[in-house]
Amino acid sequence: MPTVKDVAEYAGVSVGTVSRVLSGEAAVKPMLRERVNDAISALGYRPNVTARALRTSRTDVIGLVVPDITNPFFAQLAASVERAALECGHSLMLASSHNDSDAEQSHVSAFLDRSVRGIIVVASSDGSGLDLPASVPVISLDRRFGTFPLVSTNHAQAATLIADHLYGLGHRRIAYIAGPTDTEAGRMRKEAFVSHMDGFAKTGEPVELEIAHGRFDYESGEKIARELLSRPPQDRPTAIAAASDQQAIGALRAARDLKIDVPRKLSVTGFDDISLANLVVPRLTTIRQPADMLARRAVSLLLEEPPGKGDEMVDGSLIVRGSSGPCPQPGAPARKSESILGRPDA
Repeated sequence: MPTVKDVAEYAGVSVGTVSRVLSGEAAVKPMLRERVNDAISALGYRPNVTARALRTSRTDVIGLVVPDITNPFFAQLAASVERAALECGHSLMLASSHNDSDAEQSHVSAFLDRSVRGIIVVASSDGSGLDLPASVPVISLDRRFGTFPLVSTNHAQAATLIADHLYGLGHRRIAYIAGPTDTEAGRMRKEAFVSHMDGFAKTGEPVELEIAHGRFDYESGEKIARELLSRPPQDRPTAIAAASDQQAIGALRAARDLKIDVPRKLSVTGFDDISLANLVVPRLTTIRQPADMLARRAVSLLLEEPPGKGDEMVDGSLIVRGSSGPCPQPGAPARKSESILGRPDA
């Protein structure tokens, strides 16, 4: 295997110059950089990552821990983080905690043993987090990990968009399927939605709001929706707002099984805008979390010198598709609506 010394001899430069090119130093003259890169290509040189880690106590690897890789949103987020890392010349090491805080901390410790450049964590719960060496930057993504800076969608702002949408369609009997209470994101979505609905009573018609709690998965959404929709028509909600797309898709399945037409007899909304939201029938009205923007910002803060210290929130956007429509009126057929507010794509 060619060494740094071989590259230096082939390029006619010093070993120090090769090292500076490999480390990405901007001060190297373009002509020398080109000669070194040509030598690297000609010799097939590959840097010894282990040796570099021993010298610098870090590698060009970013560690990412997600709570559940089978959750489509976290899979999309992981793919976005990987792309963002590659754009910055880093590779990604991925681990799933399976919503277990002990497994989460074990993965973080394993990343530290491998001298990663930094760690991004989508926390399993609010109680997760541990003390880490100050030399290792850590960023929380979507869900807060310990006391580390958080990059996240503004869950409260986004939840109010759904509340406004359903209220504007005339729905006054609404069920909200909340997420786990041990996650900041789940609590923020629910509290903002409930508060906004309460506010309508002060300026307009009050809303009969029912809250149910579950996990962010298909099974919770289907089970809760089935219980709600099995009631007599006059006692069941005309709209179900879910705290995740998985819950909402589960609710769509329950409605289909019970032969309740969506959106003519029931409106259903989600949160996340996973890929499946645009494939189910009817297509799901939801909140789009800007996964690519969140991932790029998290990676950028992680690699800053010094790393970012403050929280950053990004607004979500309302995507209106076919699963939501006007509140059904006795004897009046409901109109179907399918569009994306402010966006030409479907």
